[in-house]
Amino acid sequence: MTAFGPTMPAFSELAPGVRRLLAPNPSMMTGPGTNTYLFGSNEVAVLDPGPVIDSHIATLQEVAGAPIRWVLVTHTHPDHSPAAAELAKQTGAELLGRPAPEGKHQDMTFVPDRVLDDGDRLAVDGVEIEAIQTPGHASNHVCYRQTELNWIFTGDHVIDGSTVVIDPPDGNMKDYLVSLARLKEFQPAALAPGHGELIHDPDRSIDWIIDHRLEREAQVVAAIKANPGLTTMELVAHVYKDVDQKLYGWAERSLLAHLLKLEDDGAAIQETKRWSAIL
Repeated sequence: MTAFGPTMPAFSELAPGVRRLLAPNPSMMTGPGTNTYLFGSNEVAVLDPGPVIDSHIATLQEVAGAPIRWVLVTHTHPDHSPAAAELAKQTGAELLGRPAPEGKHQDMTFVPDRVLDDGDRLAVDGVEIEAIQTPGHASNHVCYRQTELNWIFTGDHVIDGSTVVIDPPDGNMKDYLVSLARLKEFQPAALAPGHGELIHDPDRSIDWIIDHRLEREAQVVAAIKANPGLTTMELVAHVYKDVDQKLYGWAERSLLAHLLKLEDDGAAIQETKRWSAIL
């Protein structure tokens, strides 16, 4: 969990037929805010319209400058998808993505008209957008590849300048690492994240996240070997010494995700929610 970069412009044209509008929801967890992307000029697809903020929904329709035919979401966390239903109601657009799983941090208002499976494609103004299933941060997480540019729009799978929380039971660290490695197979020219600026060195950024997660896993292993029988919250101070204590609540969630992965790998065991290494 590192700091986001400098303030971003509210609106940018990133490439022909690709625009970005920043939702006005900045916070410690969202950085400058949620990136909403618009594809197409004569007909428009909107990706991740963010939380329900009337001014943002109105601005989206204004800058679209053409009928909004589709609304896509990467996943159903509250900073990405809640405005989708309202935007579709106002425009008649088709909702695309994957249904929300059960959970207190899920947007149950998102009910897709079309459920996207891995490899499904949508033609928008003469350009294809391909769905890539990337479970990990969320079980229903989908990245989208604009095939002409070979840019991947990553939602919270990869963000700029920070790592993301993996929050069990819906978040899964093993799935996350597998999904990260899979993105590299597409050899993307750039990554367009859900928070922060465009990433022009995809391999380096993905490798950094994988390395960071594996280093953190090694710290977890060292901590449960040296301090067997601690709870996750007791372990946070041993593993996340580099993180502000104000973030320990979120750090504890990713720590649990690491421990569950280690348990699945046969390297850790829990008894009454107290963790130890399997030596």
